[in-house]
Amino acid sequence: MLKFRFCGFVPLRRGLGGGLVIIMLLTLYSCGVKKPAANVVPASKTPRSAGSVQETYINMYKDLAVSEMKRSGVPASITLAQGMLESDYGRSRLAVQANNHFGIKCNNGWQGATIIHDDDERNECFRRYRSVEESFSDHSNFLSSSSRYGNLFKLHPEDYKGWARGLKDAGYATNPNYANLLINKIEEFELWRYDRGNASKATKNTNESVVTNNISRVRENNRIRYIIVNERDTRESIKRDFNLKIWKLSKYNELENNFIPQSGQILYLQPKRNKAEVGKNTHNVVSGDSMYSISQQYGIKIKKLYEMNRMSAMDIPRVGDRLWLRGKKPAGK
Repeated sequence: MLKFRFCGFVPLRRGLGGGLVIIMLLTLYSCGVKKPAANVVPASKTPRSAGSVQETYINMYKDLAVSEMKRSGVPASITLAQGMLESDYGRSRLAVQANNHFGIKCNNGWQGATIIHDDDERNECFRRYRSVEESFSDHSNFLSSSSRYGNLFKLHPEDYKGWARGLKDAGYATNPNYANLLINKIEEFELWRYDRGNASKATKNTNESVVTNNISRVRENNRIRYIIVNERDTRESIKRDFNLKIWKLSKYNELENNFIPQSGQILYLQPKRNKAEVGKNTHNVVSGDSMYSISQQYGIKIKKLYEMNRMSAMDIPRVGDRLWLRGKKPAGK
């Protein structure tokens, strides 16, 4: 049985006979229906599929974000949220073709590889990286080395809202809603969890007092340990932090003994191998590639890379060339 409650009436129009037609507003209530509970979980908090593109991105890069947080002081939640937003979860053209997950352009004296992409204007120059790891490292360096973002490092390490608003106020992005977009991402996917218990113990006074966890910096490629150089690294500091003689560091990376470490550079802490790891059989040369950069990217001795591709030390790879990484290039190809 349904109950009715009279709520009021509204004059609508006069009928054909001149009388006023009255519409009575009735509200139907079922005898057994109750009001929904006040603490109903919003739709955004409903369980997500473990195979969703969002969860896949988080699972792939959360450890890297935490590692960068320990190294630089940039909250892992901010790094992940920016990466998700800027790269469309790793699916954007910049992410796929240039490993650029943060939309960083070719400013501030960038001398690395580049890619042209339409953004706020047509044909803008963006940074191109050899790996996603380099993109994450450069993102941390970009923020920590710029006075524009210096005040952010005075915030509490878990103040993701302050970081999000500070990035917007400092001009990181042109979207006026950028801060809210980051905050929503962090809260929807609970990215703040990666800041808790792992945040760098930076002081409130300067962004130079970030505690560097050397172990967290060490990564692995082709079963070889390596680091990505940051802006504070020198040959002496690397020698001290990783207990490695400079001549060995030079030898492992096929560099002169007096080399100067460059921010974003891959430096191996062990000898490179004669071929790439299983599954990485060939490499298609892109703009900015050299035989040396490719040898570093895959952890292959440069001499072996030349030999596998039937090339001499004077040969220069051309954009579009296909290089063999695990075996001898077939004759005639």
